[in-house]
Amino acid sequence: MNNRLHILLVLPGVLLVVALLVAPLYFVFLDTIPDLEHPFSLYEAFLEKGFHQKIIIRTIRVALITTMICVILAYPCAFFIARYARRFKAVLIVIAVFPLLLSPVVRSFAWMAILGKNGFVNDLLLFFRIIQEPVQMLYTEGAVIVGLTYLFLPLMILPLVGVIENIEEDLLDSAKSLGAKGNSVFFQIILPLSASGLLVGSILVFTGSLTAYTTPRLLGGDQAMTLSTLIYQNAMTLFEWDAASVIAIIMITSTILVMKIIGSLATHMNPDV
Repeated sequence: MNNRLHILLVLPGVLLVVALLVAPLYFVFLDTIPDLEHPFSLYEAFLEKGFHQKIIIRTIRVALITTMICVILAYPCAFFIARYARRFKAVLIVIAVFPLLLSPVVRSFAWMAILGKNGFVNDLLLFFRIIQEPVQMLYTEGAVIVGLTYLFLPLMILPLVGVIENIEEDLLDSAKSLGAKGNSVFFQIILPLSASGLLVGSILVFTGSLTAYTTPRLLGGDQAMTLSTLIYQNAMTLFEWDAASVIAIIMITSTILVMKIIGSLATHMNPDV
């Protein structure tokens, strides 16, 4: 009786996931197979173009660099919030998630004003005579990475704060009483125990960076096009729905592969993850 009740409770959620997630992906995948004799002909036609290869490599590179920068910036912030600033935790968390509360268009236009040829960064470099004339910062990979880092940094901070603050003080005190020094405690205890937070944050940042549209479109333009902007171009401008479906499947496959690699690294740090 209990098993039947559990099944009835779970069944609506499962049907909803199948209807809204699995079924659309299945039909998108079917669109990429024109016939059974040559099931991968659309993929071959897409991947053999050097322009498309560059966009795939650029998209994965931007997502990976954004994820690594977020890890480097988020870990010290999360460590400070979780271990040393508990009285101000709520305020600092609100400040950390503030970028998520803004419209993507507003965020991107703000960075366009900062990174433009007449923007704050160029004006500052010109004032200190580091450069002689304005530098092109917009519509580059660097501009996209800056915008994505600003956008997704909170998604790295929040999981890390939750994991680090749950590390028991008794465990750290025991390690110190046995002669472990600060660096040893951090690298052998704190860092491995925070691997689950790193895993969750890295997956959120990477998948978000890989699939983001507004920020790459406004800050990267056509010069730093990514797969998400290429999908929009093929589907809404060129009306090549087959090509758009191929790009979608490539994005999903790339995401799964990188998530698997990130999961393996987290497991290597902490086998319990």
